[in-house]
Amino acid sequence: MSTVKNFTLTYDNPRGVFSEGDALTGVVTLELLKDVKLESLFVKAKGDANVHWSEKRGDHNHSYNAHTRFFKLKQSLIPESAKDTTISKGVHVYKFHLQFPSGSMPSSFKGTYGRIVYALEAKLTRSWKWDRNVEHELKFASKDMVNLSSMATRQVGATDKEMSFSKGSVHMEAFVESGLCSPGGKVAVTAKVNNTSSKDMIPKFSLKQKVMFHAQGRSKHSEYVVCKVGGDVIEKKSERTVYCALDIPHDQTLSIKNCDIISVEYQLKVYLDISFSSDPEIKFPMVMISPHLNLGPDETRQPYPPVAYGGPSSSDFPPPAACFVPPPGENAYGHPAAFGSASSPMHHPYPTAPPSAPVFNPTPSAPPSFDHFAPAPTFNLPECGLGMNTDYLSSQQNEEPPSYLSMFPPPADDKPSN
Repeated sequence: MSTVKNFTLTYDNPRGVFSEGDALTGVVTLELLKDVKLESLFVKAKGDANVHWSEKRGDHNHSYNAHTRFFKLKQSLIPESAKDTTISKGVHVYKFHLQFPSGSMPSSFKGTYGRIVYALEAKLTRSWKWDRNVEHELKFASKDMVNLSSMATRQVGATDKEMSFSKGSVHMEAFVESGLCSPGGKVAVTAKVNNTSSKDMIPKFSLKQKVMFHAQGRSKHSEYVVCKVGGDVIEKKSERTVYCALDIPHDQTLSIKNCDIISVEYQLKVYLDISFSSDPEIKFPMVMISPHLNLGPDETRQPYPPVAYGGPSSSDFPPPAACFVPPPGENAYGHPAAFGSASSPMHHPYPTAPPSAPVFNPTPSAPPSFDHFAPAPTFNLPECGLGMNTDYLSSQQNEEPPSYLSMFPPPADDKPSN
């Protein structure tokens, strides 16, 4: 029968994650059934990155390995100078205090060809006995992000495409309010499309993760689409502004740019799916940060004033009609709205504004907040004017413009001069 009845390790972690410079405190509990002589009793914390993969070339398998240690901390709970220390029968509680280094270290990660792991371990050794140990994996979220301030601002892009086998062209502008996102959060995207071509197209949005592994001068990568959403058809000869809210899974890995053997990057792609044609696209680099990371005021400033909502001031697009949010069931003119089928997975009517927020007559300097949107992936604009009416161009293209005399007839007593 073992003389060690209970051996446990507990640590304090009110936030659920650790970062650079944080204190790591807790207790080790040892319960003995009789007096015992111990050689050592200690706790240690360490952070390591490991990479491994194999490749077959010809008849041989080649293995590639890499390892990086970020730190190793150790605290003895009984004197190390004595060869054996006698611990009496009963319950003994030992407090410990360790400190994470303040230098840059990457976030926790587990992937196909490598991992970054932070661990806390308590170990008990005795003469002529098996060692006893208990270990906990720690969740670590790095605070050291390169160019974090610049990524916290609005990201804007644009693209043009001349159609090869059909007349006309396509111009698309897109923006996200911030290049930062978090697991369990949303990425709100706005795309403004001017389709003067003779082809219909579908706007689509995707968030992709790319992981790079490095070992012994070789590289390996893996990538996958975190989430993807498609919108409603943008018809030929029309303009449309589309909104999308991409839901990020709660267990998504944080971005990693401060590790020499593993890197994790994200990219948001906004593109138009056009049949039998290459898709015009706009790509935004994204940084996945911990929701516990607090940004100061200087890191959350937007580069454009509120009146530039929707893109830079040089844009030819009219102001987005989303500034006028009608109540459910009505369009911007107060008439019943003709929404699509409620069963359509990609069509969602405008959500109701919060009770404390006005619905009509917003000022141009107060653009809508994406927080007011329901978690719908795509929204279609109401008919707020000729510039944004998707049927305007097609319905008017065969009509003759009115003559000047029909609009401004001369007075009855006027006679045309010879």
